[in-house]
Amino acid sequence: MKPNNPFLIAGYHSPEYFCDRQQETQALLDALHNERNVTLTAPRRIGKTGLIRHTLFHIKKQAPEAVTLYMDIFSTQSLSDFVRLFAHTVLGQLDSAPQKALNRIGKFIKSCRPTLTFDELTGAPKVSVDVAPTQEGSTLKEIFDYLSSSEKNCYIAIDEFQQITAYPEKGVEALLRSYIQFLPNVHFVFAGSRQHVIQEMFTSSKRPFYQSTQLLTLGAIDRDAYARFAMSHFARHGKELPREVFDAIYKRYDGYTWYVQYLLNRLYGYNRNVDLKLAAYAAEEIVSELSYSYAELLNTCTPGQISLLKAIANEGCVNEVMAGSFIAKHRLRAASSVSAALKKLLNSELIYHSSDGYTVYDRFMGEWLRQQPF
Repeated sequence: MKPNNPFLIAGYHSPEYFCDRQQETQALLDALHNERNVTLTAPRRIGKTGLIRHTLFHIKKQAPEAVTLYMDIFSTQSLSDFVRLFAHTVLGQLDSAPQKALNRIGKFIKSCRPTLTFDELTGAPKVSVDVAPTQEGSTLKEIFDYLSSSEKNCYIAIDEFQQITAYPEKGVEALLRSYIQFLPNVHFVFAGSRQHVIQEMFTSSKRPFYQSTQLLTLGAIDRDAYARFAMSHFARHGKELPREVFDAIYKRYDGYTWYVQYLLNRLYGYNRNVDLKLAAYAAEEIVSELSYSYAELLNTCTPGQISLLKAIANEGCVNEVMAGSFIAKHRLRAASSVSAALKKLLNSELIYHSSDGYTVYDRFMGEWLRQQPF
């Protein structure tokens, strides 16, 4: 089924609803085809996950027998969580026949009792495991042995890979690296949104994954290509998206895909003539709908953190948060307090730091903050 609205804000449908990224897609395909694992870094909501799924789509199209798998480990808190999710993602996916899949799982998974169910539509097996507290390493090895046993090429994307550095267990990076380097039939994409963390993992000579992958960084979609994509989808359904409106939206959110898509999705659904006034109305409507959650989020922040968050939102992007002129302009507290607040906001990912400076991570939240009287 085709989506009712061509501007997707979640998931991946097909190349028809995916904009550009031709060079990035080809770079990923070339690396994986030539058996180079890839590290893909990008801020959240720039389109990283969509690119990964688009690449896996093309791999499957070119080689239908290949196994393509995606897992997002952002919500995992420990090695046990990782192993359970890894098992659920991988086990049962190497064979099309359920009985063969069941036999293979039974052959390799000995440290725990897998629970097997079958998808009602496809009949494909779905596996979950209950990992004992002392068996994480054994179960993980068994899953990698299971992967290694396949005669198929497997492509596994692990999103938010930097999350493993927050696990309480020691040596998780080294443990994973010890298994991954001996899997000639399995190729990985390690993706992450905390760029400084994941780049350190793969570029520091002190870390287990040092120089083990090809490094790629994802930026915004080219504005002209994005404009052609958006305007053509409007025109295809008898609607018009003026170029000046698209340019205003693109500039407003610095080309960050999710925000541009969200606004285009809203405009497409209005079934009215689109102009700058309607685009502004749509943005205000979205921010208004999110206002309660933003207010609740601020309840977890200290007054100093809120003041700094508001100051950065008002500036849009700040090169030097610790500069005396910035602190004085926004009547912030002492530099030491600002430093502590900045560290907390960065760790909670309310603030994002790039080569351009510091910005509020959620662009809609930044707009909401600018509207607040405090």
